[in-house]
Amino acid sequence: MAPITANREEFDEIPTVVGIFSAFGLVFTVSLFAWICCQRKSSKANKTPPYKFVHVLKGVDIYPENLNSKKKFGADDKGEAKNKPIMPKTSLHLDLEKQDLNGNFPKTIPKVPTSSDVEGFTPKLFPEREKDSVSPDSLKSTTSISSEEKQDKLGTLFFSLEYNFEKKAFMVNIKEASGLPAMDEQSMTSDPYIKMTILPEKKHKVKTRVLRKTLDPAFDETFTFYGIPYAQIQDLSLHFMILSFDRFSRDDVIGEVLFPLSGIELSEGRMLMNKEIIKKNVRKSSGRGELLISLCYQSTTNTLTVVVLKARHLPKADVSGLSDPYVKVNLYHAKKRISKKKTHVKKCTPNAVFNELFVFDIPCEGLEEISIEFLVLDSDRGSRNDIIGRLTLAASAEGTAGEHWKEICEYPRRQIAKWHMLCDG
Repeated sequence: MAPITANREEFDEIPTVVGIFSAFGLVFTVSLFAWICCQRKSSKANKTPPYKFVHVLKGVDIYPENLNSKKKFGADDKGEAKNKPIMPKTSLHLDLEKQDLNGNFPKTIPKVPTSSDVEGFTPKLFPEREKDSVSPDSLKSTTSISSEEKQDKLGTLFFSLEYNFEKKAFMVNIKEASGLPAMDEQSMTSDPYIKMTILPEKKHKVKTRVLRKTLDPAFDETFTFYGIPYAQIQDLSLHFMILSFDRFSRDDVIGEVLFPLSGIELSEGRMLMNKEIIKKNVRKSSGRGELLISLCYQSTTNTLTVVVLKARHLPKADVSGLSDPYVKVNLYHAKKRISKKKTHVKKCTPNAVFNELFVFDIPCEGLEEISIEFLVLDSDRGSRNDIIGRLTLAASAEGTAGEHWKEICEYPRRQIAKWHMLCDG
């Protein structure tokens, strides 16, 4: 029994010895790992960062102080600085020591150009200057235009003139237009294009392509007119019409440029010109404004589709100078109202865009006894809604209203849109 007790005591001492050796091994491993990490950190701090770090940001110089390579971007050598002319530095230099705890850099206030810098700067209109003789109008400075005058401006048209004596051809290059007004009030842009006519004969008429959603269109289109003698150039004039494309109605007129060719010498080469766009002398709707209506008569289903598209040049109805228009549509059969619809109210605008469709069932076959009345009203919560203007479309109507009604009867299943003058309510 005694030997058995001794063996049991020896087995009880084994776990204690294993625990002691395990503790020493763990301490040694942790110490070795910490020493290796410190060595790597110190070697990484003394190591020069890679060359790719210099041009991580395009146009921005980022250098730590310990990067002493001679191939730095933007590094200024004292010897080279003396030979090179002093140029304004456009690149942004960031000092890494000025970073905050989040890694952000302090904001710097940009330098405001002085009057001497503005006077020394000359705007470059066109990069090409080969055999060019610029007109006096192209030498006018655009910086002298005041803010009030800019509001009345309709933009500037840039074009060039050239005559090819070998082919006896007169060439006009419409380069671009800048500073056009926005004709679409919703997107505050325009879809401009240009029509050009050679006066006084009006035999040559051309137009550019439509450029979408831009106020500074760059056309760069050249038009060549053959068979025009050089001696006849002095008697001609160029008429440019700047328009904005409108999908739902006739295109909006932005302005025009009339350029007489008398006194222009094209024998020396191409001439670059720029002219201010002026307002076209268009007879605008006087009185109550205009309404754009689209009609379509379906003879098979005996229905009439009415689309109230736009209203423009509406008169001032409120003290504030703006109205809140909406359109009320009444369908009459033999002078008896059988149906009525109305559009939504458009707030504070003399040029409203509705784009609302209504479908009316016609009680009889044909449109002989049918008429439609459009009432443009000003919405007023405090009092009765005032009538801005009235329009009636019927077979007995006169002017554009009668023509519109005649067209939808002659061409069923075709959507026909027209502008109509509003009369007094």
